Parts: sequence; C-alpha cells; structure tokens
Amino acid sequence: MAPNNLLAGKTAIITGGTTGIGRAIALAFLAQGCDVAVNHLDLETDKPHLDSLLAEAESLRTNNPSSGRLAHLPGDVRDPATGSQLVTFCLATFGATRLDICVSNAGICTFADFLDLDHDLYAKTVRTNLDGAFYLVQAAARQMARHQSPPGGSIIGISSISALVGGGMQTHYTPTKAGVLSLMQSTAVALGKYRIRCNALLPGTIRTQLNEEDLKDEGKRGYMEGRIPLGRTGEPRDLAGPAVFLACEELSGYVTGAQLLVDGGLFVNLQ
Repeated sequence: MAPNNLLAGKTAIITGGTTGIGRAIALAFLAQGCDVAVNHLDLETDKPHLDSLLAEAESLRTNNPSSGRLAHLPGDVRDPATGSQLVTFCLATFGATRLDICVSNAGICTFADFLDLDHDLYAKTVRTNLDGAFYLVQAAARQMARHQSPPGGSIIGISSISALVGGGMQTHYTPTKAGVLSLMQSTAVALGKYRIRCNALLPGTIRTQLNEEDLKDEGKRGYMEGRIPLGRTGEPRDLAGPAVFLACEELSGYVTGAQLLVDGGLFVNLQ
C-alpha cells in the first residue's frame, strides 16, 4: 500500500500483530503514519516473525520518515489484564495522550471433529477468540471514552466468514467468530455516544499460519479457489486496505456496527 499518511499522528494497538492478518494490518498502519503497538505471545517459534516485522518497520521508516513507529509487548489475551497493559504501554511508549485505533485480531483455529472435541480445546478457543476480544475491546474503549478529550476512536474486530456459515470441523471456532461480530454490533450501540466506532472485518479463506498446512493439499485448495469468484485464496495484505478504511475517520467516520466481508466473493457464491 502506497504511503499517503491517512493515519498520520494516530496511535493503534493490535493483538496477534506479528503474523498473518495482524502483521499485514500493522505494516499498513505504519505506512500510513500511525504509531503501532502489537501484542504477541513471545513464543520461541514466533521470534523470527517478530524480528522480521521489526526489520520491515525499520525499513519503512528509513524509506519514508513519515511512517509510524512500531513497539511490541508480550501478553496472552486470555488474561483480562493484557488489554489494559497494552493500552498503557502504547501510550507511554509513544508519549501519546490518545488511543485512536484498536484491532482485536488474536485468534486460534484447530480443526476438530465435533463428537471427539475435548473440553480443553473448546475452552482455549473460546477464551482466546471471544474472551480475549472482549477484554481488549473493553480496555481500549475505557481509554477512548473516559481518559481522552474529546472521546472517540475506531475499534475493529477481526471476525470471519465463519460467523455467517457453518463448519463441520469448526464447531468450537465458528461460534467465537459470530461472537466477535456480535460484540462489534453491540459495542457500536454502547459506545456511539462516545464517538467510538466499532466494526467487524470478515476474512474469507486467507493464507495464514492457521491454515497453511490445510491449503497445501492441492485438492482442497483447488476446490476453494473454484468457489471464489475472484479465483484465488486471499493473502493477509488483502485485509490491510479495509482495515485502514475502517480506522480512518475521514474515510469511514459514519460507519459503525458494520460488517465488511473480505472474501473474494466466496460468501455470495455459496449455493
């Protein structure tokens, strides 16, 4: 995405921001002049992703000094304190008095047969995808509503096309993504008086670390691509522009409680 400072001077927090969709959104925000604090689990296996993100962010600033600054903070979104810690860290690190944008992105998806689905996997999925989103959004909204003048901001929940359709191997996952969509709709109502806009992005089949093994199967990949009108599965960068749109007051200032499908037309072709 070409830099044109649509988010110049803004601050943002993004959970799960070192890989996949979260990473693509973080880089797009940086390119638009936004300072970004990303959350991650600080796993040893994720260190290469973090290192490469930091390097890419530095390269952005070298080539375009108006790009935003990047910071990162470890934390598990299942912990109710993580959201508040990320908000505080973001403001302190960047010397900011406002939090302008919150992207609730962190999520997990492990395919499992419904009849054999164990409690631990179900609980972990719900606590990460839905509880984690609630805690983060609440922490961001408290800052946006009560601790900055004038109040306001943009909250984006990364839901999924799975919020709208069933998945036989995703009976523990699809309800959480429907929950994120519902959370954005309800917080849009609850927070509108504070000029806080809440919207959901619904990715379709996007190539990320969550499904890369599944999409290596040529048969499955071919089937999916055949159902997508644009003829390809998505890439994380396909979510970057829509996220910038929803984050930018000038572009989407009257958009709240909305759901934006980013699926190459998959949903409307499910017949």
